[in-house]
Order: sequence, then C-alpha cells, then structure tokens
Amino acid sequence: MPRKSVIVLAAACLGIAAALALVTLIVVQGRSETRAGPAGRAIEAGVEGQPTAGGPFTLVNQDGETVDQTLLDGKWSLVFFGFTYCPDYCPTTLAFLQALRTELGPRGDDLQMIFVSVDPERDTPQALKDYLSSDGFPEGVIGLTGTPEQVAAAADAYDIFYSRSGSGETYTMNHSLAIWLMGPDGKARQTLNYELGPERAAGIVRRVQARG
Repeated sequence: MPRKSVIVLAAACLGIAAALALVTLIVVQGRSETRAGPAGRAIEAGVEGQPTAGGPFTLVNQDGETVDQTLLDGKWSLVFFGFTYCPDYCPTTLAFLQALRTELGPRGDDLQMIFVSVDPERDTPQALKDYLSSDGFPEGVIGLTGTPEQVAAAADAYDIFYSRSGSGETYTMNHSLAIWLMGPDGKARQTLNYELGPERAAGIVRRVQARG
C-alpha cells in the first residue's frame, strides 16, 4: 500500500476510534477503557494510578547511535512499541500522537516521543528513519531498535508483550498497545491509548504533569 494511503487510512481509523471512545465514555459513565496487559493483568488506559514500567535498556536509534535509559532523563516522554510493517495500530497511534501534540499546544512541543520496534529483523535504523519521516507523523519521534535480545529486554522492562505471527517475508507482529507516559525521572506515570482521543488524553497529560 502506498505510504500516503497508509497515512489517510490511519487518519480515518483515528477518527473512528475517537468516535467510538466517546460513545463508550457516555455508555459507561466515565469508566475507563481497559486493555489486557502482557502478563494477563489489566492496564487501565487513562486511569491515573501508579503504573510500573521502565528500567535499564540499551538500543540503537534511527541514526545508528547507541542509547540507553538516560534518554528519558529530564524530559516527559511517551514510549510505545510497534513495527514499521504494522498495517493499522502503529500508523493510527502515530497520527493520534500528532493530534495529541497539537491539542497540548506549546506543552506538546516539549513532549519526547519514542517508538521502539518489536521487529528488529526488518526494522533497521534506516528503515525506522524512513518510516518515521512519513507525512502526517509527528516530527522528532525517536525510533529505537536493536538485537532481538536487546529488544526483548526493553519490552520486558516496559511490560510489553509481542510475538511473531506467520512465516516468510509476509510475517506480522502482535504486540501490546500501551503508550507509556514517563516522567523526567524515567519512571512511568500513566498509560494512554489512541482510543481515548486527543482531547481526553491531553487533559490526562496535563493533570499528570501538574502533579510532577
């Protein structure tokens, strides 16, 4: 599928997801969306509790530079896992993050966004650079990849499940959908997902940041 078509599809999916999220919010009268976590426990998107994620990792960014967990130091960050061959969730999430950044205004410009690949076999640094430079995606997203062992360690630190499905060149990856909001101390503050919609997600980010 041409890249432009993927972006258009992602934008359409984002609009549908936002509408469905609003309907769900009305029906359940404010109850939070829940998504199963990798270890079978619930990750409540939008519930301002005490999530635990983060820790040491060593990966390579899209410029071929080795980075570690100090990448998070001193900055509010959004960290999520995916892969460049992802047909739906990943481009939809990136379109959502662009809308979230716009909704946050100047605050959004200071929010670091990190995309960690769960497909190191295909997602080389150059592949990440090409993918993340697509029109409609947020500027400045940091793409990370590494060896299979490095990716597995990072996913474990962030409580992310992923698995390969299929064989040959057409295989795909299944993976958890959480977006982690990390504080300047490198510790998790919150989970989000695109189903919240940019307006509601922006309100959550503001409240969490206000608490420090």
